[in-house]
Amino acid sequence: MDTESTAAGRPGADVDPDAEGRAAEAPELDVLAEAPAAAREVFGDRFDAAVRYTELLATAGVRRGLIGPREVPRLWDRHVLNCAVLAELLPSGSTLCDVGSGAGLPGIPVALARPDVSVTLLEPLLRRTTFLEEVVRELGLENVTVLRGRAEEMVGKLAVDVVTARAVAPLDRLAGWGLPLLRPHGQMLALKGDSAEQELADSRAGLAKLGAVEWSVISVGEGTLETSTRVVQVKAGESPGGVKAATRRAKVARAGRNANASAKGGERGRGGRRRSR
Repeated sequence: MDTESTAAGRPGADVDPDAEGRAAEAPELDVLAEAPAAAREVFGDRFDAAVRYTELLATAGVRRGLIGPREVPRLWDRHVLNCAVLAELLPSGSTLCDVGSGAGLPGIPVALARPDVSVTLLEPLLRRTTFLEEVVRELGLENVTVLRGRAEEMVGKLAVDVVTARAVAPLDRLAGWGLPLLRPHGQMLALKGDSAEQELADSRAGLAKLGAVEWSVISVGEGTLETSTRVVQVKAGESPGGVKAATRRAKVARAGRNANASAKGGERGRGGRRRSR
């Protein structure tokens, strides 16, 4: 998954490749002084942590080139709350992988809004995972794990109920990365804007080959946000990711069984045999 190229311009992307190690001009933080009323409703007793996360996006996120300075005044409405309302679609106690997490959108807002959901932030670039680990540590998010890697490397190693992504890639390519990570009957939630219907129309044949059985464009956050969030919801059947993913999962499982068998054999060998008299 090449999130370096496909994610250009998104809040979790590297806006300025030379931003690391030097100060970037960030707008004044008075835009964070009063969070929207909806934030208290969405985040509940984790509201203070959501405020701190938004501050980190506006400061360290800008300095490290993960957030564009012009995005700071609209962090709450366009980014943090826009992502957090995905929580409406998540089953209780589910597991979730945020593919190409970048600055933690949508994974961290979802984890804040739903502490019962176990969230994995999957991101291939070191400086982004470093930022994510710092955020998770500072906010004390025990339901969040940061994992460095690419989605295609995780097939057979990581299986979740829900995959999320925001502005990572076109839907057909994203489905090829995300659906193989799902458990049977899991769902992929892709945050999309005005292109949602067209991307879905262009991707239907590919989705079916990848084991999807149902898909639609839905809106979440209605009645909570001024502008609701548009999401492409793709539900998988018995074999998420299709034949190739099933073959890859089986291969990984066999390798794991062989490794375990070899380890057990080695333990027996080290134990030795009784010496005959």
